[in-house]
Amino acid sequence: MASPLIIAVPKGRILAEALPLLARAGVHPEAAFSDEDSRALRFATHAPGIELIRVRAFDVATFVAHGAAQLGIVGSDVLAEFAYSELYAPVDLAIGHCRLSVAEPAEMAARDDPRGWSHVRVATKYPHVTAEHFARRGVQAECVKLNGAMELAPTLGLAPRIVDLVSSGRTLAENGLVEVERIMDVTSRLVVNRAAMKTRPEVVPLVEAFRRAVADASKPLPFRGGVGVGDAGAGLGETPPTPNPSLRGRGEATS
Repeated sequence: MASPLIIAVPKGRILAEALPLLARAGVHPEAAFSDEDSRALRFATHAPGIELIRVRAFDVATFVAHGAAQLGIVGSDVLAEFAYSELYAPVDLAIGHCRLSVAEPAEMAARDDPRGWSHVRVATKYPHVTAEHFARRGVQAECVKLNGAMELAPTLGLAPRIVDLVSSGRTLAENGLVEVERIMDVTSRLVVNRAAMKTRPEVVPLVEAFRRAVADASKPLPFRGGVGVGDAGAGLGETPPTPNPSLRGRGEATS
């Protein structure tokens, strides 16, 4: 019996946005997936032979690149930072819209001109993307690697600027920071392990199911006898679980 296909999905805001796409592709997680008291990380689905694992957003790419999962949902920011050659990103899922930007204290921005920068010190969890961006501009970048609480860096003297994901900009504003330069726009992508794409024949139909799910995202999700109709798992005879409202908390992007 073939081992199950494993799809790695990120925790947080992006997962809440991804659940409708998973449903349209016929992948409905088991009830335990929506149990906020559960500490499980691996879940069955209503689609035979497909399982989900729920991991940190930055770890999705690693799980898929190393073959621990065959598919995953990950931001284009993470793909750019790690640049795994083992990953193929065939579908832009058109969710998780945000941007990777440079921000600094408002009082600094009032007298600053990014066009005049020759050297910058920034706090970020994207040191490779940041360094490459500034190198293209001819600016020397000193990156201080942080995994969170980036907004504290300027106020505590760790670095005068930060590079982080920005959505609405509210978190920046609440910490006295303003966005001064955009590095890249970000959306979530479906990624596939390249070896699995060649050796697991069931991967291609699932990728196409996600592609159709994105194309149909503006249409109401049809129901047949209480069961969501998806491309890969319709008619499984079980009612898909209701997405957990607790998944709609803050995700990876600065709000």
